[in-house]
Amino acid sequence: LCCQCGTQIEPNPSNMCVSCIRTQVDITEGIPKQAVLYFCRNCERYLQPPNHWIPAALESRELLSVCLKKMKGLNKVRLVDAGFIWTEPHSMRIKVKLTVQKEVMNNAVLEQVFVVEFTVNNQMCDDCHRVEAKDFWRAVVQIRQKTDHKKTFYYLEQLILKHKAHANTVNIKIVHDGIDFYYAQKQDARKMVDFLLQVVPCKYQTAQELVTHDPRNNVYTYKHTFSVEIIPVCKDNIVCLPPKLAMSLGNISPLCVCHRVTQSVHLIDPCTLQVAELNGTSYWRHPFQAVLAEMNGTSYWRHPFQAVCSPKHLSEFMVIDIEVIPDRERPHRTPVSTKHVLANVWLAKLTNTGLSEQQFFTKTHIGHLLNAGDTVLGFDFVNANLNNAQLEKMKPEAIPDVVIVKKVFGDKAKRNKRRRWKLRHLHDDLHLETSSNERDYTDFLEDLEEDNVYREHVNIYKDAAKIAVDQNDTDDEGLPQISLQEMLDDLHLEEDATGADGADMLE
Repeated sequence: LCCQCGTQIEPNPSNMCVSCIRTQVDITEGIPKQAVLYFCRNCERYLQPPNHWIPAALESRELLSVCLKKMKGLNKVRLVDAGFIWTEPHSMRIKVKLTVQKEVMNNAVLEQVFVVEFTVNNQMCDDCHRVEAKDFWRAVVQIRQKTDHKKTFYYLEQLILKHKAHANTVNIKIVHDGIDFYYAQKQDARKMVDFLLQVVPCKYQTAQELVTHDPRNNVYTYKHTFSVEIIPVCKDNIVCLPPKLAMSLGNISPLCVCHRVTQSVHLIDPCTLQVAELNGTSYWRHPFQAVLAEMNGTSYWRHPFQAVCSPKHLSEFMVIDIEVIPDRERPHRTPVSTKHVLANVWLAKLTNTGLSEQQFFTKTHIGHLLNAGDTVLGFDFVNANLNNAQLEKMKPEAIPDVVIVKKVFGDKAKRNKRRRWKLRHLHDDLHLETSSNERDYTDFLEDLEEDNVYREHVNIYKDAAKIAVDQNDTDDEGLPQISLQEMLDDLHLEEDATGADGADMLE
């Protein structure tokens, strides 16, 4: 018999019935029967302390996990079962039925069922707060480049999308010569600056502005500004290096062509195939170093230097004849590019009325791409009127008549029609429908087609609106024509900027 009420029971270590044990011991003591859940109505997510928001539907596993983590004292009992009790969706109440077990007097195990009621309160999450309060920011990263085109920002846009460097951005604004990224915390802006230093040659300066000050608690609130300046030397630019800098880069010729820009500027001498790399540290020197050099009486080569011409200043030439220079007749320079071929070229300028009577002789580094009758883009130094301090220091006989930069592959309109892939955009204002932006963006897409190294870090997506490319079409022989599958195989994509895998991108 039960020692408390005398009810007949099966023998157990406590010698009491279940009702009497429950009157003596409450195993749910310490577990709150009411709690509060915070819900964001904009994104429909629940707060999981301390600051993690989880999307969860009603009566789902995710929501049950949030509720169980909200309750204290469950580690002192054994949880057997948990489930929801149906409530009206608009009641802002969530009830969870729990079944727990615990060892009580004399090794007896007691099982108890109870209900915990959660009150749902509305609270805006940090991400939605950033979207609503567009003018709220504590740090800004200002990216600038002093050039007459936006091809660098188009490439930087794809790098940011691929690596998700804009994840914590509050707002993005497009200005005349760059982009501004706004952040709610300084460390997020610092991460963006570190990312830019790894992908493009640049330098940065910092500044801060006092917003509020509490003298009693000694609390200061600042707005931080990171000003990032990218080297104003882009792909297909012709540069003239200072003599000291050219000597430090392996005694390369001062007149070079920039054929690629990554973490550093890749230069090539079109007359010898000698290559060199110039990073941001070598391009900019601290003014304090120049002052020390002047005080010590030593020579110091000042930076920066500007490009002689941009792709907009290039002229079209037709190749009349070409002769590849054998290896034994090439100038012995190191290091040299193994992906280019040195050749002698005879050119004639293309005008509105046809070919010009004046012919030019020069050397080029793209002899493997040229044939007689091809069209190339180059800069005419004979008829050009330039104002460049570094170019005036060169001997006239060391300056070639024409410097060839790249080959022209077919009609741009036809190439756009045959292109079956597209890119995603970071901000629509960067791609405003203007003639200048459209021309720069088209040139950027053509650079991706022509250079496989240049497109390694760019995510490419299928454009269903374009017609299929006929692989047997030979109207444009030699035209860079890369299929979508081939480009995606080269990229080895596993996840795109939105979290989808490579198979979803092909869909």
